[in-house]
Amino acid sequence: MPGDTYPKFRAAAVQAAPVFLDRDATIDKLDTLVHKALDAGADLIVFGESFIPAFPLWNLIYAPMDQHGFCRRMFENAVQVPGPHTRRLSEIAKRHRVLLSVGITEKDPISMGTLFNTNLLFDRDGTLLNRHRKLVPTWAEKLTWANGDAEYLRPEKTDIGRVGALICGENTNTLARFALLAQGEQVHIATYPPAWPFYRPGGGAHNYNLTEAIRLRSAAHAFEGKVFSVVASCALDADAIEQLSQADFKMKELLQALPAPLSIIVGPDGELLADPVTAGEGMVVAEIDIARSIEHKMLHDIVGHYNRFDIFHLEVDPAPNRAVWMKTPTRRDEQPPDESPQVSQDKSADSVNQRPVALGRTKVS
Repeated sequence: MPGDTYPKFRAAAVQAAPVFLDRDATIDKLDTLVHKALDAGADLIVFGESFIPAFPLWNLIYAPMDQHGFCRRMFENAVQVPGPHTRRLSEIAKRHRVLLSVGITEKDPISMGTLFNTNLLFDRDGTLLNRHRKLVPTWAEKLTWANGDAEYLRPEKTDIGRVGALICGENTNTLARFALLAQGEQVHIATYPPAWPFYRPGGGAHNYNLTEAIRLRSAAHAFEGKVFSVVASCALDADAIEQLSQADFKMKELLQALPAPLSIIVGPDGELLADPVTAGEGMVVAEIDIARSIEHKMLHDIVGHYNRFDIFHLEVDPAPNRAVWMKTPTRRDEQPPDESPQVSQDKSADSVNQRPVALGRTKVS
């Protein structure tokens, strides 16, 4: 019978190791992997947390005074948005006609010391739709990354549905997850690191089980929101272990023994849509039919009929964090400015979604 139709597509979660702290070589590797995912029929291709240029594992295994070399290399290989390496990623998405999601470490264009844990989403034309900065770096990550903001805490409308993204521990943040769901998220991207050392060996406690932590959070968000979750972790290869261990055999043993990362694709019932990838590199590919969410939302639609918005209220401030807000001076003979916030349109090819950006702070419910 005639009626509305909803997108069907194929997603790929790529679990791969970057070329450790080498931005250009990692982008070359990404290009090759995108081509392989395209051969598998993927429309949406997702890479892990800070895939470019690496996840800062040194924050978790060394004292701050022993991290300077790694920190400098990280800054030198971080990605500026907009910038030449953002354009390279845009060109890859456009050339292959895919939606591309990739985790990066983003460098501040003004400060020589500030980095962000960022996820970029490009459409098939290479347009940068979304640049989400992780709201709060987790634990020792604060030695590398600054707090993000909610400027792009939103799903983006694409030809495969409304796509949102959260980074690692944000998928434990109930309010951040609800904010995406309440704005109509249909496909959720979640990205994770290659490892998470939390206890010293022999300390009497089991180390943090990254594999299980990813599985739990991924199934929870998909089941609660009745959405599809595409979950991509990075991998830890032998070269990264060698560089991180710095010829310390015990450190090398620690890194080799850590619980494995996990890449999966989950349906709106919380079940896996394809076999997962755990330790090592690999790719999960699955068919997604957005219409499958309809029946599941009949049970629990937590952003609709299965909630009480007369009782609960969530307010999100999407204003970007800026070091300074410069007011435009006016001459005495000019009319006073309108009360509405000034709007600036970025016309560059690198602009995020090419949307108007409010230059004054606002709050939305």
